[in-house]
Amino acid sequence: MHHHFAAAARLIASTALVAAATAQNIRIEIPYQKFVLANGLTVIVHEDRKAPIVAVNVWYHVGSKNELRGRTGFAHLFEHLMFNGSEHFNSDYFKVLEKLGATDLNGTTSEDRTNYFQNVPTAALDTVLWMESDRMGHLLGVVDQARLDEQRGVVQNEKRQGENEPYGLAYNLMVENSFPANHPYSWPVIGYMEDLSAATLKDVQDWFKRYYGPSNATIVLAGDIDAQTAKAKVEKYFGHIPPGPPLPRHREWIAKRNDSRRVVLEDRVPQARLYRLWNIPPDYRAETEHLRLLGNILGGGKTSRLYKRLVYTDQIATDASVFLDPMEIAGVFYIEATAKPGGDLAAVEKAIDEEVRNLVANGPTAEELKRAQTQYIAGLVRGVERIGGFGGKSDLLARAEVFTGNPDAYKASIAAAQSATVADLKRAANAWLAAGDLNVAVYPFGELKAPAATSGVDRSKVPEPGPVSDAEFPKLERATLANGLKIIVAERHATPLVNIALAVDAGYAADQFATPGTAKLAMAVLDEGTKTRTSLQISEQLESLGARLGTSANLDTSQVTLSALKPNLDASLEIFADVILNPAFPPADFAREQKLQLAAIQQEKVEPLSMGLRLMPAFIYGKQHPYGNPLTGSGTDKSVASITRDALKKFHETWFKPNNSTIVVVGDTTMAEIRPKLEKAFQTWSRGGFPKKDITRVAHRDKPVLYLMDRPGAIQSMIFAAHIAPPRANPDEISFETFNTILGGAFISRINMNLREDKHWSYGATSLLYPGRGQRPFLALAPVQTDKTRESLVEMNKELREVLKTRAVTAEELAMAQDNRVLRLPGSRETNAAVLNRILDLVQYNLPEDYYDTYAAKVRALTTRDMATAAERLLQPDKLVWVVVGDREKIEKGIRELDVAEVHLIDADGNIVK
Repeated sequence: MHHHFAAAARLIASTALVAAATAQNIRIEIPYQKFVLANGLTVIVHEDRKAPIVAVNVWYHVGSKNELRGRTGFAHLFEHLMFNGSEHFNSDYFKVLEKLGATDLNGTTSEDRTNYFQNVPTAALDTVLWMESDRMGHLLGVVDQARLDEQRGVVQNEKRQGENEPYGLAYNLMVENSFPANHPYSWPVIGYMEDLSAATLKDVQDWFKRYYGPSNATIVLAGDIDAQTAKAKVEKYFGHIPPGPPLPRHREWIAKRNDSRRVVLEDRVPQARLYRLWNIPPDYRAETEHLRLLGNILGGGKTSRLYKRLVYTDQIATDASVFLDPMEIAGVFYIEATAKPGGDLAAVEKAIDEEVRNLVANGPTAEELKRAQTQYIAGLVRGVERIGGFGGKSDLLARAEVFTGNPDAYKASIAAAQSATVADLKRAANAWLAAGDLNVAVYPFGELKAPAATSGVDRSKVPEPGPVSDAEFPKLERATLANGLKIIVAERHATPLVNIALAVDAGYAADQFATPGTAKLAMAVLDEGTKTRTSLQISEQLESLGARLGTSANLDTSQVTLSALKPNLDASLEIFADVILNPAFPPADFAREQKLQLAAIQQEKVEPLSMGLRLMPAFIYGKQHPYGNPLTGSGTDKSVASITRDALKKFHETWFKPNNSTIVVVGDTTMAEIRPKLEKAFQTWSRGGFPKKDITRVAHRDKPVLYLMDRPGAIQSMIFAAHIAPPRANPDEISFETFNTILGGAFISRINMNLREDKHWSYGATSLLYPGRGQRPFLALAPVQTDKTRESLVEMNKELREVLKTRAVTAEELAMAQDNRVLRLPGSRETNAAVLNRILDLVQYNLPEDYYDTYAAKVRALTTRDMATAAERLLQPDKLVWVVVGDREKIEKGIRELDVAEVHLIDADGNIVK
């Protein structure tokens, strides 16, 4: 797992103006049964019958801390090797799993453990246990030199891709400088290039024999299963595997520092950024929970002290957040803040100093503590709505068992957070944050030129899963209020949560009547203050209710979403309506958000993926088309600088009409209960006229063209190929989606298997149909190593042509894609938010009412002939627009020699450069 320091999605929230249900009395209880097989495999089972799916979560107690200097990267390399085939199924793990409809399917490596997890339909459980046990007990026979070389190549590209991102190099510096050189946390999880290159086949095989036995593993089964069934199945598949050797364990090594340290780095970034970190205790300690609450108070969203001070009051930073990483033997407390473009990082650092010192000296207020506790519990409640994936129930049980030997250990942590006092937090701040800070400052780089055993299991084939029970899509009830506001309600009573979304028919396409970037900026400022509440009051009131409110826009709609705890629904709904009906667009908040959007544009113009997404639309639609602006919706430097506050008010007055909007409600309520609440909340909203967005049809380009954008010193090139595709609501859509799964949509699709697994020039290549109500972009994209840019262009071009002419989709590929599209449905509808998003799709793309009810049958009915038709109707390889972002000095000659298209050089704004 590569740590994401990204300002964790800024949750909104907050004061006790409302009598909130307190977080102190919400209990989180995950009943389980635990048993240990004779070979040492620990098994934990939790029964939850809400959907016909089971989460399978296997944790091996091995991570990068078990490595040695000079031999790093093994734990993560094995995470890759384990997906590549075992002795009785010597092919890609995804081939079986994607076909089963697995969701939340992944493997991750941390400093302390490697985990493999997937949710699957109950009927496919035997198949998955067979696969997982084949990896555990029967792997080494297929790990030969060729396989080691292939996956080493993939991992090295993953490392390049991470380090090619802006600020990507800062992570290594933090790791290397925060712990002493012989500490097991002092090297990056992904390891070092030279260690990966030096690993021999014997090294790798010895590593596996040592760490991947059942005695070093825990398996959690959660969902549609009982303990007795689970025990029999696990015994059957895993019981014959011999245990691994006894292993030494680090218990605790915090390595607290007492001095202050600095590291300075120059990188190709648009804004200076500071990371400040302290070493703190490991997970499952009361003190760590106190530090977690302090982190929330200091940097957990808009009401936090650092965000208020740096982004709101002083306006010297574009973001400020705190991230805690409590690991098994030590933890790290991180602050991250990015100076505004051209801003002064020293001023940012001084302000952080003052805020931290103040918190250490005086502790938090009682109100701050209560708010942090409510947010903490609300986050956990949203996590345990799911059986699998990060933060799901199986994840909580597995982590507690592996780190402490007790699956219930999470309870003591929650209790420590719920019972924490102001004095506890002040004590923790003094003990851990008063000294010993490491500072990593990243500055923009100057304008320089870069120099040039047997069991009763049949292992002869993978078991086929039994018939899968269809997941019911909840019944939708519809109504229309007197003012024309449409309502759709889907009841789900398993968790005391209600999710609500307002979708207004506007979106980025509405910028055809305004300046590019208006729709996005208007939604960013919408929740920053109403006629009666300031931005911070909105945040504080939501936080104290445990509610979350979000505003966003996509190509076709502008959305306001609310996630509320059922006991606090009325009070949460009142704030939701106030934001929608009475936004004040306060001048100070407008000015700040405008600066943030301009800073975001600067970031987009250096991040390889968004560089392409900014420019592609103008090339395929033309600049005047409503879809012709950057796909990120953020507009251009020039356009956003010219937007006024009045333009945002005008956007709201023009588009926010009840008869131009739909409200979708999913969760613990009914139409009878929610309709009068919505009538009351929106009674003052009156209908009116609004412009008609003209999403005109456009034609394909008459010949292929390639735009090359220079990114000096880039260690990867980003290749995009795109052209127009039919709108989302077209009669062939299900056929197109299934075809695209085969071409580039799934892990085992043709494009990814070619560029990643076969050639290992890329960490991942894909193709997609970008969602849109009008004609939408079909996009294929691949980040590839710089010295294989030309060759990768050849392969992508070949894949897009061969599927049309010489290598039609096979029956086997179609069957894989059909299973993948259908069998993941139960897992993809587990949470309220997931169901809400599916219903919003019906609204946004005008899909038929029975779209989800008939979807599975329509996918199952597809033939290979339909795939050929889909390829013909979708792909136009002679009309492609190519965009390549990379180091021109190294790649231009090879691209021009190829002659795939006429070549133009462009700048970061898409202008042709002579």
